[in-house]
Amino acid sequence: MKEQSEQTPSITLEDVARLAGVSGMTVSRVLQDHVNVSEQTRAKVQAAVAALGYVPNRLAGALTTAKTRLIAVIVPSLSNIVFPEVLRGANECLEAAGYQAVIGVSDYDLEKEERIIAAMRAWRPSGWILAGLEHTPRALQMLRVVRSPVVEVMDSDGEPIDMAVGFSNTQAGRDTGQFLADTGRRRVGYVGGDLCRDLRAAKRRKGFEQALAENGLELEASFTAQQASSFLLGRAGLAQLLERHPDLDAVYFSNDDMAVGGLMHCMGAGVEVPGRLALAGFNGLEIGEAVPQRLTTIRSPRYRIGQLAAEHILARLAGNAPPLRLDLGYEFITGQTT
Repeated sequence: MKEQSEQTPSITLEDVARLAGVSGMTVSRVLQDHVNVSEQTRAKVQAAVAALGYVPNRLAGALTTAKTRLIAVIVPSLSNIVFPEVLRGANECLEAAGYQAVIGVSDYDLEKEERIIAAMRAWRPSGWILAGLEHTPRALQMLRVVRSPVVEVMDSDGEPIDMAVGFSNTQAGRDTGQFLADTGRRRVGYVGGDLCRDLRAAKRRKGFEQALAENGLELEASFTAQQASSFLLGRAGLAQLLERHPDLDAVYFSNDDMAVGGLMHCMGAGVEVPGRLALAGFNGLEIGEAVPQRLTTIRSPRYRIGQLAAEHILARLAGNAPPLRLDLGYEFITGQTT
């Protein structure tokens, strides 16, 4: 007696052609959406595909052309709105052109990013979108030999592998530091997450301290934690910072999540904002507008960055030459917390 675990043979393109009464080449043309196929023939092939449950082997086709309709997109996080907005901008553009984004999440871990790159290379994506300009040496080596467009996003402080679309995180930090100095703040603190992982936040802090130094000031105190940023971490971080340094008159946060958490602490602890303490964040998230006092922050053009990254890849694939470096800048928002 035969065991029931024997596998059913895979449905092939030839099976579809046989059922539809056409050649294998005609089936291939229908599946690739060629225009030189009659509607009657197209309907017969599609009916055969549906009847047999045939799934085209896209990877096999890619091996013959060294290309796929896939674009690799690697981001550090999906836990807040920042990178989902980048993805939305990129994906809408790619889908309209017949490409599909394949997404990897590195959790701000460059070693994990390297492993994702190595795994995705096997699928031969036609392009790559990655967050940031910093990668491991092996990741850099792999990306430099992929022979497909690479766009690094959300930063312009450094040399790109191929193309970059973003803004200067260092200058964003400088602008916030200069703003707080111009408004008369003199005892300034900082609250942030893991700066060893979030390298763009580290650049903003560096720019912030540079601006303070140019105004004869220095960072009086800081709180950083070896964990991802969050509302709760921002709230706890500011509470600890003020407990140790109650005379601070301004605090810069690594992002809006942390800053809104800090604002919640102030509301609960009776710390007057901005009279007693000024608060500033980064990213321009909607939550910063929804809180009782609108947050002072910098809004980054996340959707547009994703859109342009995809457009750059599509332009390169079409044989055009998009800009190698594009700095979109950002919007400084003066809210009610400074």
